Amino acid sequence: MSIFVDEKTKVAVQGLTGSQGRFHGLRNRAYGTKVVAGVTPGKGGSEVEGIPVYDTIDEAVAAQGVDATFVAVPPRAAPAAILQAAEAGVPLVVCITEHIPAKDEAYVAAKLQRDFPKTRLIGPNCPGLISPGKCNIGITAGDIALPGGPVGIVSRSGTLTYQALHELSQQGVGQTTCVGIGGDPVPGTTFVDVLEAFEADSETRAVMMIGEIGGEAEELAAEYIKTKMSKPVVAYIAGQTAPTGRKMGHAGAIVSGSKGTAKGKMEALAAAGVIVAENPTRAGELMVEIVRSLP
Repeated sequence: MSIFVDEKTKVAVQGLTGSQGRFHGLRNRAYGTKVVAGVTPGKGGSEVEGIPVYDTIDEAVAAQGVDATFVAVPPRAAPAAILQAAEAGVPLVVCITEHIPAKDEAYVAAKLQRDFPKTRLIGPNCPGLISPGKCNIGITAGDIALPGGPVGIVSRSGTLTYQALHELSQQGVGQTTCVGIGGDPVPGTTFVDVLEAFEADSETRAVMMIGEIGGEAEELAAEYIKTKMSKPVVAYIAGQTAPTGRKMGHAGAIVSGSKGTAKGKMEALAAAGVIVAENPTRAGELMVEIVRSLP
């Protein structure tokens, strides 16, 4: 199976008439994703290469039965777009927008948790998710993914997400779903959320997890893996040479004193029984070895 999306998922692109929304939305449709609507205020009644555009997400949901939205709008508009989708009852929102202020992300996360617990947000500032051969929402290139499982991938890093997909596919190892949760300080979906879904998925038999410095998400994941995960996990932590106190790439990737270090995360994961790789290429090699040893 896959997690969160499948071949039946109906997707609306919020921002379809913009350059990024159009490019990636049409690319997702070309992959086979059921992109059924676009949303741009003031552009209702138009279309983008046969995809009808609505003024509001409510109208798109009413007309097309939308299951998920792809938010590809500027930072100032993204928080409202996410909440409008939640208010419309959309169960999955994927937001690729970067540079959203942390205070806005915190507000959105808190409001979703309090008022719209049935809506899952993936992102912001993420590549999205892909269930190979079924559905691709976001900016991941579909041709680097391989259908058929048995590996689930979850990553904070977009670039390393692509590398993990490509290296496994090159070795003939398919993926059930690959989820890029994003590297901002307040992600809508955490490592633990995705690990729980992979643990419950009968076709996911092993998991690759890619973390990075900053925060405690990987340590929380280690605790979950230690106490509740039955499937083998291979992990890589980016930022092993990052200097203390300097933000590296993602807004959430900052080490403060002894907190959030790559060393601490790697030790916590190893103590939980995770196979920790020293570099991303080795992580792929280790996962291939595990898959080939599965009964």
